[in-house]
Amino acid sequence: MEDSRAPGAGTLWVVATPIGNLDDLTLRAIRVLGEVDLVAAEDTRRTRVLLDHLGLKKPLVSYYDAVESRRAPELVERLLAGESIAIVSDAGTPLVADPGFRLVRAAIEAGVPVVPIPGASAPLALLACSGLPTGRFSFVGFLPSRATGRRREIQALAGRTDTLVFFESPKRLVAALGDLAAILGPREAAVGRELTKKFEEVARGRLDELAVRFAQRAATASVKGEIAVAVAGAPDPRDAAPEQGGPPGVESREGRPDANEALGLDDRLRLRFEAGDSVSDAARTVARETGEPRKRVYRRALDLLER
Repeated sequence: MEDSRAPGAGTLWVVATPIGNLDDLTLRAIRVLGEVDLVAAEDTRRTRVLLDHLGLKKPLVSYYDAVESRRAPELVERLLAGESIAIVSDAGTPLVADPGFRLVRAAIEAGVPVVPIPGASAPLALLACSGLPTGRFSFVGFLPSRATGRRREIQALAGRTDTLVFFESPKRLVAALGDLAAILGPREAAVGRELTKKFEEVARGRLDELAVRFAQRAATASVKGEIAVAVAGAPDPRDAAPEQGGPPGVESREGRPDANEALGLDDRLRLRFEAGDSVSDAARTVARETGEPRKRVYRRALDLLER
C-alpha cells in the first residue's frame, strides 16, 4: 500500500554529503541542493562551506539534536505549504548517528514525500576496505562514553555473529579498544581514521594488537580525527561441528581455549591499565573474565606495574 501524498506538499530530500573528500558528492546531490528552497543542516557553518564550494546560495536553517523536537514540526509545515527541503548532516548520510529521524518520521506521517539521495557513509566505507566479512553486519553507533556502560554494551554484543561497525571518539579510542579486546578476545578488527581525507588511515589486526598500537601512539601524541571501528563477529555455532564432551561450538575447560581465553592474564591486565583502570578495577574485571582468584590477579597486577 503506497503512502498517501498530501496535496500540494513539497519534498523532503535526505542528502548524503562527503565524509571528507568533496569530490565524493554525487551529481544528483549537487542538482538537488541547487533546486531546493531550504537546506536543514546539522551545522550551518560547515554546510555553508560545502555550498560555497559548489557555488550555491541557499537559505540555511540549523537542525541539530537540541532543536530537533521543536524544529521538525516547523519544517513539516513548510513542506506542507509546498516548499522543498534538503536535510544534511555535517558529513555522510543523515540519520546515521546524526539528527533527522524526527523530521523524516513527521514528514511521512503528514504525507510528505521523503526521497533519499545516497552517497558517502563512514561505516560502509570502512566495512568495504576492512577485510572483514560483509555478508551480515550491524552498525552499532557510538558505544557509551562511561566505562561501565561501554563494557556492559560490549558484553551484550559479544555473542553476535555479524560484523560490528561503530563510531568512536579519538579521546576514548584507546579505552574502547582495550575493553573490546578484553571482552571479545583477539578478534580481527579495523580502525578507520579520517576516511577519504588527506591523512586517511586504516589500521587492521587483532583487537589486542590494535589496542596496544594505539595506546603506544597515544602515549606520545593524541589520536585525532573522525574514527570508525569494525570488529569481526563471534564464530557462528552453526558452523562448528559437534564435539564430544559438550554441545556444538562449545569446548570443555580441558580442551582448546576459546577466543577470549587466548589472551593471557598479563595481556588482559595490560589492556585494562591502558583503558585507564585502577589496579583494583583491573583485577576485579580480569578475575571475573578468567575465573582466577581475585587476590592472585591483584598480586599479578601489582607485579606488572612495578616492572
